[in-house]
Amino acid sequence: MNDQAPSATELLQRRLTLVGQISTLNAQALKLLQSLAGVEMDVLRLELEIGRTATSAQLVRDLHEAEKNAEAIRVAQTECNDRIAAAEGEVAELDLLLARRAEPDGRKT
Repeated sequence: MNDQAPSATELLQRRLTLVGQISTLNAQALKLLQSLAGVEMDVLRLELEIGRTATSAQLVRDLHEAEKNAEAIRVAQTECNDRIAAAEGEVAELDLLLARRAEPDGRKT
């Protein structure tokens, strides 16, 4: 096991990797948001259709299915946001380590 502190280059490489992961996660979060908007439009459409016509068993099933899909997307959004927050926290920690290395009395590059 290596007890040496990582070099500035290694820290910067790790930071770059994390920033890429954050970018990917943000793209995923946007897709989830767009999917949720579409499903919520379906929910509204089904609710309006049910309100305008005699309640159809199929419409009610479709509505419940759309509501389940919306909830699943919300759960996925929460998980994605948690992963983004964790990666951003790691970047902040790396930034602190890099800043300490850049201090005149702590320069270790």
